[in-house]
Amino acid sequence: MSRVIGIDYGKKRVGVAVSDPLGIIAQPLSCVSAEQVIAYLLEYAKKENVVKFVVGYPKNLDNTPAECAAYVEQFLKRLKKSFPTIPVELEDERFTTVLAQRAMIDGGMKKSERRQKGAADKISAVLILQSWLDRQSRV
Repeated sequence: MSRVIGIDYGKKRVGVAVSDPLGIIAQPLSCVSAEQVIAYLLEYAKKENVVKFVVGYPKNLDNTPAECAAYVEQFLKRLKKSFPTIPVELEDERFTTVLAQRAMIDGGMKKSERRQKGAADKISAVLILQSWLDRQSRV
């Protein structure tokens, strides 16, 4: 069964989400350190058939790349080098952190749980991937 991986890349932590085998629903997978994310993805790809990576790309409101896009560009180079046969698509990640915070509040997460490092990163990765999956189903 094939899987699509959603990634919310940050300088310190990376949120990772995965699609269900049918490519309909995104679910949180993990939050790993930026240094370990490639190794984590290589290990995951040994167990599952990863067919695509969807990486959140930071943009400004005027649709230009945000200042932190340079870090994502560096990560994209490492990702493509490590997985030369797996396509990578970019997904606009504007407002995902705000939406992740809202989802945690609306979902009833306690304040102490929301403060846990990585909680918002995983949810942001889910939002990035789900947005991409939803658009694919309309095509």
